[in-house]
Amino acid sequence: MKKENGISRRSFLKSSALAGAAGAIGTGSTAAILTSCGEGGGNAGNASAALKAPGSYYIPNLVDFANDGQELKAGIIGCGGRGSGAAFNFLNAANGVTITALGDTFQERVDELAGQLKSEKNIDIPESQRFVGLDAYKQVIDSGVDVVIIATPPNFRPLHFQYATEKGKHSFLEKPICVDPVGYRTIVATAKQAAVKNLCVITGVQRHHQRSYNEAYRRVMDGMIGEITGGVVYWNQPMLWFRERQAGWSDCEWMIKDWVNWKWLSGDHIVEQHVHNIDVFTWFSGLKPAKAVGFGSRQRRITGDQYDNFSVDFTMENGIHLHSMCRQIDGTATNVSEFIQGTKGSCETNQGSLAVIRDFSGKELWRWDIEAEKANFKQTDPYTLEHVNWINHIRSKTPIDQASENAIACLAAIMGRESAYTGTETTWDAMSASSLDYMPADLNLTGKMDMSSMIVPVPGKPLDKK
Repeated sequence: MKKENGISRRSFLKSSALAGAAGAIGTGSTAAILTSCGEGGGNAGNASAALKAPGSYYIPNLVDFANDGQELKAGIIGCGGRGSGAAFNFLNAANGVTITALGDTFQERVDELAGQLKSEKNIDIPESQRFVGLDAYKQVIDSGVDVVIIATPPNFRPLHFQYATEKGKHSFLEKPICVDPVGYRTIVATAKQAAVKNLCVITGVQRHHQRSYNEAYRRVMDGMIGEITGGVVYWNQPMLWFRERQAGWSDCEWMIKDWVNWKWLSGDHIVEQHVHNIDVFTWFSGLKPAKAVGFGSRQRRITGDQYDNFSVDFTMENGIHLHSMCRQIDGTATNVSEFIQGTKGSCETNQGSLAVIRDFSGKELWRWDIEAEKANFKQTDPYTLEHVNWINHIRSKTPIDQASENAIACLAAIMGRESAYTGTETTWDAMSASSLDYMPADLNLTGKMDMSSMIVPVPGKPLDKK
């Protein structure tokens, strides 16, 4: 029997009131309904000081439910908690969509999701459409599906995206979409191929489909906080789940079932989880980091080879700084949010739909109205709204590429992680060209694996090596 310990990410967000309903804003008229303002009013400030002209940046039109159109058959690659959740998000986003194939490394995962689909949606996945093993992704993609939802452990996602694109499938990629520079380059190259094929690619950074974030973004682009001068982003929470090794599990089976605690599979939590917050800053600023200096440590983790905490100073390409902080330790202060400083004020956001803009005196110029959103929309779950947007793009034959944008935030997180692991400064140029590849050369499900490199990193040099 598998044993799970700790708490899930979603449980933490719910219990700390950070998992509130939200999605992304579409039009100015809707924005007016769903905002409340101080003396600054609903207008975003001096239009001449806008950072980007209206219409020059993308804000999704997030209706409650996708438009009717082409029937879509989806395949799920990775049937664990997030893959199962994404499967139901997809089904709840539109009419005329179904799931016809499931794939996972382990039989029990496939069968569990198949049982859920049958009992909750009356969707019967026959045995012939249930695929198991490390190559199950190919069988799902080749099974006659139109779209794929890729929610395997993160290190596998670039390879699965690459194959899906070769076969002409629209992809939903759960975040993070890569854990190392080799994966980053695979994602970027594949995204270009997807664009040539007019495919629609959405990634699971759900803040891009959260109305509070998109309205805050629109106002920042309109110049309400002035030029962006820096920021700080956080994901500090209790420890995540883990699985203790069971008798009969091979090295690979254990690590994949405990994937969130192994750096080769998850990229460590700065990449796997905190990428959400780093992504907010790279999205709002339009910048990538030029260099990073970070540190971290392991103090409480029970399994795996990851750190418990990171603190990173990013110098962005125009010279401004972003401070990034993340931690997963029980009994410590929690904070999952973003703060962006500008020359005229600041913007503060979190996943619980907080979005507020203040001037330098602390006076609120604008605040997102959560209750108005609930009153005016039936669908307020960003995990579902990202599928609404994906399906609408597919049905309207309007290609979209979120992989290239999300890859920037992923490589930023990778830079911070490697700086903390080594104690050295990392740079965008060096990291984006690096040959660093976390995928084990001897990956197999049955035999022994070389786990000599799967140790907790220690930065710097010992005293006798100076």
